[in-house]
Amino acid sequence: MEKDAAEPDSSRQRNGAVVGGTLYGEFTDTLNDRVRYSVSLTESALTIQKITASPGRTKVVFNLTDCVGCRAHRADDGADVGAYVTAYFYQFKRRWMSTGTARQKVEQCFRVALVQDPLVNLQEAERWASAIRDFSIRQIPRRDGVLYGEVRRPCRVMVLVNPHSGRGQALQLFTTHVQGMLTEAAVPYTLVITEHQNHARELVRKADLSKWDALVIMSGDGLLFEVINGLMEREDWEQALQTPLGILPGGSGNALAASVHHYTQCPPAWNEELLLSCGFLLCKGLVVCLDLVSVHLASRQRLFSFLSLAWGFVADVDIESEKYRHVGAIRFLMGTLVRLASLRVYQGRLAYLPVKEALRLGRGAAKPHPPPSTPQCHSLCSSSSGQPLPQTSPNQNSRHGQNGDPNSNHNTIQNSTNNTITAKRTAEAPAESLTRGPPDSLLPGLDQPVPESWTLVQEEDFVLVLAIYQSHLAEDLWTAPGAGPDDGLIHLFYVTAGISRPALLRLFLAMEKGAHLACGCPHLVYQKVRALRLEPLSPQGVITVDGETVEYGPVQAQIHPRLARLICG
Repeated sequence: MEKDAAEPDSSRQRNGAVVGGTLYGEFTDTLNDRVRYSVSLTESALTIQKITASPGRTKVVFNLTDCVGCRAHRADDGADVGAYVTAYFYQFKRRWMSTGTARQKVEQCFRVALVQDPLVNLQEAERWASAIRDFSIRQIPRRDGVLYGEVRRPCRVMVLVNPHSGRGQALQLFTTHVQGMLTEAAVPYTLVITEHQNHARELVRKADLSKWDALVIMSGDGLLFEVINGLMEREDWEQALQTPLGILPGGSGNALAASVHHYTQCPPAWNEELLLSCGFLLCKGLVVCLDLVSVHLASRQRLFSFLSLAWGFVADVDIESEKYRHVGAIRFLMGTLVRLASLRVYQGRLAYLPVKEALRLGRGAAKPHPPPSTPQCHSLCSSSSGQPLPQTSPNQNSRHGQNGDPNSNHNTIQNSTNNTITAKRTAEAPAESLTRGPPDSLLPGLDQPVPESWTLVQEEDFVLVLAIYQSHLAEDLWTAPGAGPDDGLIHLFYVTAGISRPALLRLFLAMEKGAHLACGCPHLVYQKVRALRLEPLSPQGVITVDGETVEYGPVQAQIHPRLARLICG
């Protein structure tokens, strides 16, 4: 027989009891206090079972690996003496009207009404909420063989949003999908809305990073490129690079976001599903090391790259498809079809230092500059909420909390005007910038010949050259299947002249599933390298670094393993 909530309850003596490391309790339904649930909490799971006289009790098990947070609260109705525990899970569930699974939000709430004293009930609810939070923090999905650091709670986060990236919906996507997740996970943050090109670069170059435990970018890959190079322009660049970087997909390419999701070994995700995945990883707060690549241009400008260096077909499609930006990620397909219709061939010279040769020469030359403390990902801790940044332009910026609420868990810095700012996609540094960084011990001067240990490519007619250091070049382009964020490798691809248009199209279609290397295309070459040099001979062309146009001319690059930190599962 189902137990009546009004009966004297001897089981209340057992509420909150800890037996063998498991926390037990009985609670009522949030809508009907005559319906009771038996609840148990272990370090790995929250189990809720309806108490009923019917055989086959209804039981739901929530894996704490999927939990981002939990809170205790009173009801809106002041007459209710009960308190409530609400836990937030992002579980893998089957997609609606589609195949496969993706993370979807599940909110579980139960009511605590042990006595008629609201304060006692709230204290018990908080005890359960605290235990669920503590256990969920310990239950973070990890991959074997990966060295992780952790961002400990509360983590003060600066979120940089480019409102014009992709289809111009980054701010709306943040408000709709991410803002609530950060609140559920009790992550205080300050929202910074960028106003112009290099705004983020200038901001992080001058910011007091001791106020922040993580920098999170909600945009395409271009904004992260700005942030990394801004950090490298600081006098304390070594310490600045210890600040973990997070990525939330808000652009049209979203290559790093797709790579971060891929590294979790979860099913592929796109669009809002990819955003939820990256938001979930941000709330979980695992940190891994991130390789950066030092890029030298003919003008002696030095840039730092986290994603790719491209020349030829890939760079052309990236830049020429800007006109289709309003359609989102499909712009790259449209740009590919347009460029295939008039396929270009470029003349140039390519040289690279293979991994085996670099190792033969000695690991010492290829080691990254050591970080200021330990060479592993650091655990971060903070004890206060996020602080607002100083206004960067007092006459144009306004600072306010969400809906003007002083108790909001975030601050906002944004442009007070509604003018749309369209920035040119170039990677030029601000005039006053000075890029620092570790020495490039593998690279000779651009005016010097490459060492004999390097491999020279005799073929001088190319369709494309692509050096990539993450797994994905876009959400749907799994370009380097074996890549990892800290594998210490540049994955070099090039396609020589003579390939037909249908064969090139087949390569890119196969790249959606990472199967292009199995196509047996004789014009596709793939090498794992530590450094490379590219010398275009064709008078016109486009070179991109992380999708941003750079000076056209000779360029060379070297990888620096584990130089930065990335929030990643």
